[in-house]
Amino acid sequence: MAPSADRLGYWGRPTSTLDWCEDNYVVSFYIAEFSVGIGSWCFHMTLQYEMQLLDELPMIYSTCVFVYCLYECFKQENTLSLFSITLLLFFSVSVSVVYLQWKEPVFHQVMYGALVACLVMRSIFIVTWVYPWLKPMCYISLSVFLLGFLLWNIDNLACDSLRSTRQRLPPVVGAVTQFHAWWHILTGLGSYLHILFSLQIRSIYLKHRPKVKFICGVWPMLHMEAQKTS
Repeated sequence: MAPSADRLGYWGRPTSTLDWCEDNYVVSFYIAEFSVGIGSWCFHMTLQYEMQLLDELPMIYSTCVFVYCLYECFKQENTLSLFSITLLLFFSVSVSVVYLQWKEPVFHQVMYGALVACLVMRSIFIVTWVYPWLKPMCYISLSVFLLGFLLWNIDNLACDSLRSTRQRLPPVVGAVTQFHAWWHILTGLGSYLHILFSLQIRSIYLKHRPKVKFICGVWPMLHMEAQKTS
C-alpha cells in the first residue's frame, strides 16, 4: 500500500514505499505504528525509506541462511558448500543493489517469495522421500506461515473496510483486526517451527536422537536424548 499521510507525527511525511493498514500515530506522536515485532521497529516507528530497508533486506539475508541450512542438511559435520554460499551471497548482494536503485516493493516481495518457495519445495521433498515421519512438524510450520501470509493479503486488499470497521469497535476488539500484526506473529511462529523442523532433519542425519518437548504443554522445543549404550 502507498504511504498514508492522514496523520503526521514526529518523523514527518512518510518516505517509505509501503505503509500498512495500521492507523498511524494513534498511541504516540513519536511512533507511527506502535505494536510490531522488534525486527521491524525502526521502519514502523518512522515510515522512512532508509528504515524500510532495515526491515526488508534482513528478510532476504535471514531466509538465505535458512535455505542454505535446509539444502545442505545432509552433509558431514564441519563441511561447507562454497558453491551454495557463493550463490546465496551473490543473490543477496544483487537484490540489495537493485532494491537500493529501484524503489519497487513488489521486487522485494517477489525475491522473498522465491526464497520461501525454495524452502517449501525442499521441505516437502524431505518429508516425502527422506523422513516422512516429520510431516506433522513440516506441514504445521508451513500452514502457520501461510495463514500469516493470507492475513497479510487481506490487510492489503481490504484496508479501507478494516479501518472503517475498526473505528466502530472498542479499542481492544479493534486491535484484533490488525492483520498486519498477526502477519508478524504467525510468520514468526511459523519460522520458529520450521527452524525446529530443520534442526530435527540435521540432528537425525548426524545420528542424534532429537525429540520435541513442550514447555508448560504449549511451547515446543527440541531436546536431544542421551545416546543408548549397548
